[in-house]
Amino acid sequence: MKIVSVENVSKSFTEKKLLDNVSFYLSEGEKIGIVGINGVGKSTFLKLIAAVEHLDSGVITISNKWLISYLSQSPKIDPNATVLEQIFLSEGHGIPIIKEYQLVLKQIEEGQDLTDKLLEIQEKIDRFNLWDLESQAKTILSKLGIIDYQQLIKNLSGGEQKRVFLAQTLITPSDLLILDEPTNHLDSESIEWLELFLSNRKQALLMVTHDRYFLDKVVNKIIEIENGNIYQYQGNYSLYVEQKILREEQQSTVYQKQKSLYQNELKWIRRGPLARGTKQKARIDRFEQLKGNLHCQKKEDLEFSVIGARLGKKIIELENVSKSYLNLKLITDFSYVMQRDERIGIVGKNGTGKSTLLNMIEGTVNPDSGTIVKGETVSIGYFKQEIADMNLKTPMIKYLEEEAKVIKLVNGETITAGKMLEKFLFEKNNHYTPIAKLSGGEKRRLALLKIFMANPNVILLDEPTNDFDTTTLAVLENFIDNFKGVVIVVSHDRYFLNRICNKIFAYGNDGKIEVITGNYDDYLIRKPKGISVKKTIQKEIQKNQAKLSYLEKKELAVIDDVIEEIENKIGETKNLMIEHSTDYEKIKIYSEVADCLEKELEEKFQRWEYLSKKN
Repeated sequence: MKIVSVENVSKSFTEKKLLDNVSFYLSEGEKIGIVGINGVGKSTFLKLIAAVEHLDSGVITISNKWLISYLSQSPKIDPNATVLEQIFLSEGHGIPIIKEYQLVLKQIEEGQDLTDKLLEIQEKIDRFNLWDLESQAKTILSKLGIIDYQQLIKNLSGGEQKRVFLAQTLITPSDLLILDEPTNHLDSESIEWLELFLSNRKQALLMVTHDRYFLDKVVNKIIEIENGNIYQYQGNYSLYVEQKILREEQQSTVYQKQKSLYQNELKWIRRGPLARGTKQKARIDRFEQLKGNLHCQKKEDLEFSVIGARLGKKIIELENVSKSYLNLKLITDFSYVMQRDERIGIVGKNGTGKSTLLNMIEGTVNPDSGTIVKGETVSIGYFKQEIADMNLKTPMIKYLEEEAKVIKLVNGETITAGKMLEKFLFEKNNHYTPIAKLSGGEKRRLALLKIFMANPNVILLDEPTNDFDTTTLAVLENFIDNFKGVVIVVSHDRYFLNRICNKIFAYGNDGKIEVITGNYDDYLIRKPKGISVKKTIQKEIQKNQAKLSYLEKKELAVIDDVIEEIENKIGETKNLMIEHSTDYEKIKIYSEVADCLEKELEEKFQRWEYLSKKN
């Protein structure tokens, strides 16, 4: 059964045509991933389906009975609402159904005959599983790393807020779930939970995400947006890649035929006006159409190797490095000597101090103890989650040329800023486009490119895959493959880490960092497969009904004070976030500390519950 029908839809943004007379339909139970390079209109496509953006032309029809829940990249918030209040602010939420149910019950008690109405409402409650709504909300929030449900939305970091909005979207009853980059700001454990949640969900799904493993495990159809057109592929991301290669091979054959025909037409068109009477107008029109087709199909070779500044024998050496905030250990006694051409991935839960390690390597944050020594030839390029301010009036090529007009390649040749833009998927005829007209993903891609133009030999990447499309990620991976230097990356993108890394820094408990040779899959093999704290406690309660031991009695006697101390630290951290609300670097550090403290608080509450039941 069709939920959404899209017929002959067109949409432009300024002078750029994002969708050109496209049509498709979405059926009940389909799970569709939208792919395409940044700026082609993926988010706009979702907004059109969610009816928060107007069409230029065409028709979108949605079945009357079907409900839509939409997660945008920039949701609206009530800054004075608590986390739980924000969750239930959604207009499409089930709370009105519950309220209607309670009203009808009251009217029946007063003697009104509303049995049929009551059965109808009960069917809705059953359909959307609304009987235990608050409990569901808290479960989803905890799975996404939010455990303090009474804190104010305005006191959360940007990443925490987006996780709350994701929870709000997931808990909202719907037949079609529309998600724009749902995996951004989630750690690996939360992403794996979300994969399972969406895979088991029977309702339809339409989403944009750069996470290729996520697309592989969740979707059963891919829609690619390219040059205003849409191409549909049955299957997951892996099947899409195979089918796309076949499509492009077929297009290549057509391209060669058109090129031959174009050359013949070109010879004829150059004969001059005497050879072109009015009867030949159709042939001239065909020539112009061929030129347009050939221009659209021409693609740049993405392979190139930047040499990077010369790198000496000594690169970066960390010796017994430790770092804490508010007595919370982020990094404990860590030592490592970096080698040439290493590709290091840093993994761990949100709030464990991964970005702090990058900041210490850069030199903007000092360790509490230990030393970090950099070689004299080391030149660091650091791509942060928050891009530096850009002059939005500046054309993007001028923005790059502020850093350098040319850089040197491994083969001795040079490459201009303009050619680098083309390599990173910015079309030549758009190079003088002001930055203001770029999408968020395009701005991040441009900022990354400017770092590369500085010709560093050590590159630090903090969540580079956020807001990047799959094609841009492939270009970035290719660049890293051929880069002559060291790359250190913090990322939750498992595909990206598998693709580029030969070492993993894995954060454990108490700031301990384990060094693992290999990629993310090698890390997973080494990672303990332990049971969660909650399940462990439940098992202990069931198996062991004995009274508390002497040590457990001592623990129970002080655990209330320990919980209060952690809550006070969380309060202090939140106050510091408010106090330094204009300093992004400090906000980010305090946010990491708060995340870690809240996880510790949850474990202490679970421990208190276990000890209390056993007492």
